[in-house]
Amino acid sequence: MTITESLTQSASGAPEPRTAAEQRWTLRLWGVLAVLCAVLFLDGLDVSMVGVALPSIGSELGLSTTSLQWIVNGYVLGYGGLLLLGGRTADLLGRRRVFLIALGVFTVASLVGGLVDDGGLLIATRFVKGLAAAFTAPTAMSILTTTFAEGPARNRALSIFTVFGASGYSSGLILGGLLTSLGWRWTFLVPVPLALGALIAGIYLIPRDKPAAEGGHDLIGAVTLVGGMLLAVYAVVTAPQRGLGALTVTAAVLAVVLLATFVAAESRVRHPLVRLSIFRIGSIVRANASMIALMGSYVSFQFMMTLYLQDVLHWSPLSMALALLPAGLLVAFSSPFMGRLIDRHGTAPLIVAAMTSLSAGYVWFLATAGTRPDYLVTVLPTMLLLGGGFAFGFSSIMAQATDGIDDSEQGLASGLVQSSGQVGTALVLAVVTGLVASATTAASADFTPFRPGVNLVTGVAVAGLLLNVVALIAARSRGRHRVPAEIGSH
Repeated sequence: MTITESLTQSASGAPEPRTAAEQRWTLRLWGVLAVLCAVLFLDGLDVSMVGVALPSIGSELGLSTTSLQWIVNGYVLGYGGLLLLGGRTADLLGRRRVFLIALGVFTVASLVGGLVDDGGLLIATRFVKGLAAAFTAPTAMSILTTTFAEGPARNRALSIFTVFGASGYSSGLILGGLLTSLGWRWTFLVPVPLALGALIAGIYLIPRDKPAAEGGHDLIGAVTLVGGMLLAVYAVVTAPQRGLGALTVTAAVLAVVLLATFVAAESRVRHPLVRLSIFRIGSIVRANASMIALMGSYVSFQFMMTLYLQDVLHWSPLSMALALLPAGLLVAFSSPFMGRLIDRHGTAPLIVAAMTSLSAGYVWFLATAGTRPDYLVTVLPTMLLLGGGFAFGFSSIMAQATDGIDDSEQGLASGLVQSSGQVGTALVLAVVTGLVASATTAASADFTPFRPGVNLVTGVAVAGLLLNVVALIAARSRGRHRVPAEIGSH
């Protein structure tokens, strides 16, 4: 097949063969994967660059630690609150259309974020950017999982996909350190041409797909779920700062009412936003809980280390970025092998290994940190253990969350697990920020105010480990009991 034939193949929107026996990795197929990987790369790049720039943003715009968390949570609220709607919209309106429109909004929001001079406006652009990512992320995953056949082909694609996310994160740390030295605005502006290039490539490479023949928009479900999730996260985020005042309590009560309405509505509408029976699948429930433990603990720990190294120890942005870089490098170098490991061992053992490494990293940090953590003794081993946890965990959790799910609900499944990660991040980070803020005093000049936050993320990681260990032991026990029964039946 010539290059021209490869690039023009499926111009009418005909899907590539998706069975493991038939599927060949044509040049066009590689191109589609490259576009999807570029979007994940941008997401990782954006998250890590902005994380490095937080102290500089706070200094220039006069934002406190509790206000700075909104730079992170503004993105997370938009992202996590609309992920399920994004995945369902892609299934109903067409993945290509939703993906390209959302990527365009992401590009514009990146540009505006680099130009504003007000903290509130900056947070608003982060929220809009999160809204856009809520559509690009599950749509990219559903394009990937419906393009590549379940099994070795999909696992290989997922491992490559993860490499680019890790590479984006690693690159963002270095670029963030360099660009912040020039001015924090560059951390917002640099992704713009990259996003624009991905948008143009996507227009030409991603084949057209038809919207679902059946189905509809569950407007009641969308409004109640999104509103309930946003209010719930808002209540948790503001409680440490405002206490249980009227605004916080009202938000919490409304969140409960809206989420209860959502559950009641989903069991009655003809085309629900979320098929509630999907939660009867134990592996999907565990995958979502595991993503909460992975993302919630990791992002919160990075937030604390960023503030400690720059604000307390007065490290430069580049020095801080290099200190955290080993975790991203470990993910980038090990992710290409994850597809083969999943094929050989399955997802459950790898997720247990991931949670073990993650928990060990936080425990080691607490055991050796003291009041002034040493880099070689404490920080470096911790980042390597956390990188190992992320490397083994992310691809395995994503594979576990989408295995066995029909193509028509791939957007829902991928959106659900990513939504869990983002909302879990918002909740854990909100509590961590409250703990750090309440322990910080004017005289604080060591790591002591951050220790309660590390205690919390350690507990979150250990809870994720225990959940998966119990499930794995139970599964193996059932397997041992099933073999004799089968033998005796012959």
